[in-house]
Amino acid sequence: MASSSEDAFQHCEGLSLSEPESGASLRSRSASLSSTGSSGRLQLRHRVAQLMACVEDISSDDEIHEEVSRTLDEAFLIWGKKLKDKCQEFRLHLVTWNVGTASPPPDVTSLLQLNSTGPAMDMYVIGLQEVNSKITNFLSDLAFDDPWSIFFMTVLSPLGYIKLSSVRMQGLLLLIFVKHVHLPFIRDIHTDYTRTGLYGYWGNKGGVSVRMSLFGHTICFMNCHLPAHMENTEQRLDDFEKILEMQFEGEDIPSPLDHELLFWFGDLNFRIADYGIHFVRESISNKRFNLLWEKDQLNMAKNREEFLKDFKEGPLQFKPTYKFDLDSEVYDTSEKKRKPAWTDRILWKVKNLSEVASKEGEFSEEENPISVTLNSYVSHMSYGISDHKPVTGTFMLEMKPLVSDPLVTLYPEGEWSAEHDVLIRYSAAPELPSSAWDWIGLFQVTFKHMKDYVTYAWVEDDEVSSSKNSKQVYMSASEIPKMGGEFLLCYYSNNLQSIVGISEPFQIQPSQTPVEKDVPEEESSLLQKTDNPESDGGSENRKSI
Repeated sequence: MASSSEDAFQHCEGLSLSEPESGASLRSRSASLSSTGSSGRLQLRHRVAQLMACVEDISSDDEIHEEVSRTLDEAFLIWGKKLKDKCQEFRLHLVTWNVGTASPPPDVTSLLQLNSTGPAMDMYVIGLQEVNSKITNFLSDLAFDDPWSIFFMTVLSPLGYIKLSSVRMQGLLLLIFVKHVHLPFIRDIHTDYTRTGLYGYWGNKGGVSVRMSLFGHTICFMNCHLPAHMENTEQRLDDFEKILEMQFEGEDIPSPLDHELLFWFGDLNFRIADYGIHFVRESISNKRFNLLWEKDQLNMAKNREEFLKDFKEGPLQFKPTYKFDLDSEVYDTSEKKRKPAWTDRILWKVKNLSEVASKEGEFSEEENPISVTLNSYVSHMSYGISDHKPVTGTFMLEMKPLVSDPLVTLYPEGEWSAEHDVLIRYSAAPELPSSAWDWIGLFQVTFKHMKDYVTYAWVEDDEVSSSKNSKQVYMSASEIPKMGGEFLLCYYSNNLQSIVGISEPFQIQPSQTPVEKDVPEEESSLLQKTDNPESDGGSENRKSI
């Protein structure tokens, strides 16, 4: 074997592995290769191909094996440092729509840009106003997901999106969907709502919010429905100020304006002042929208109100989105003949570097911790279920990840089958705030939300082995789906109230035993664990143990 290793060494001596390069010389070589552009990359690929050929003939107990490994470690270290300096690109699609108590439409492909030829979205943020909140509907929606949530979950879950969070206040609904792969990097999720109707006692108007840490950066999404009518501009501004002040008040959470990035959207109800209805409609017909911008109440308020000056919005290059006859693109033909207005808006605010005191020293003076690029700001005229047209904004967020590693890594041990008990192995980062209430869920790859698990294991109660670097958790064969299929494992942190680790998709082999059909409902319920993670009663029982 020694002679074959010597031959390999002779064949590879052009790679200079007999004298391992320092990190500095590797960086120098990297720089020279990059300076030559594509020819440098071709040369590098050729050298890597040579190395792969050599590795086939190197024994693990040869001295050259250790030298090759050391050199590769240095190269990977340098590449890892470069990766950390790279920005994370994150594609966000935001929808605002006053649905006028209507049911979901048959199709939302164009609304969500599902046929787009570009890269898939990383996150969908959907803000609805005037969701049907009659007492019978609202009580039903408290017990079960509302029809709009179910609708969007049905559309997006087969595409690999999970409902990350939602919050509802009567007719206001905010839904956030995200790609599975991002789940371990989204933490500290909180929701809140503020009523402003009837002097704060009624929730027909107000705001709902979801805030989170995304790759270590604080982001808040705020969906608002502000007072209607031309003369209520000051009331709209007062209500928005109240919402900003009250959201997350008294909690150990930054106020909306203290987040690095705040999105403000909804049926904001600002109108076009001064101009008569005929001038407004004629300007719209001639697509001379710019003639109306200076009299848009929100634009005017941004120029004079200090708390609005840092909010940005894309150009209003689409028709005013209110008010239309139902199922048409015709403006209001009723007796009231409402003057068209851009009531439905999407704005955002990036916190100034000087304001980011908590991150002092982490960023240079030339760079912002997060940047926002608006790629598209449009209305969707084909949707006619209400007297408003939906508006969407597509954004590219760029940020340096402050969180780049999941708190938990986990995977199924061996081949899983519904015929036998199975094991899960996981390892947790030291900073994970672990709890006896943490659990690992088995999910279908098309799961809709965090409660949509097939089964689960408590990380402490069901632990079967533990070592310094990892632990094993047990699942019984009786809990594994008999039909098999493609699944994921997710680690849920009770303290962080979020999924902090997710496995790669894997297959479960189906049971060879015929699956019983038509299991009675009461018998099926006996097969479920009695202390499931979402059961308040089960949690109380566990706390008393």
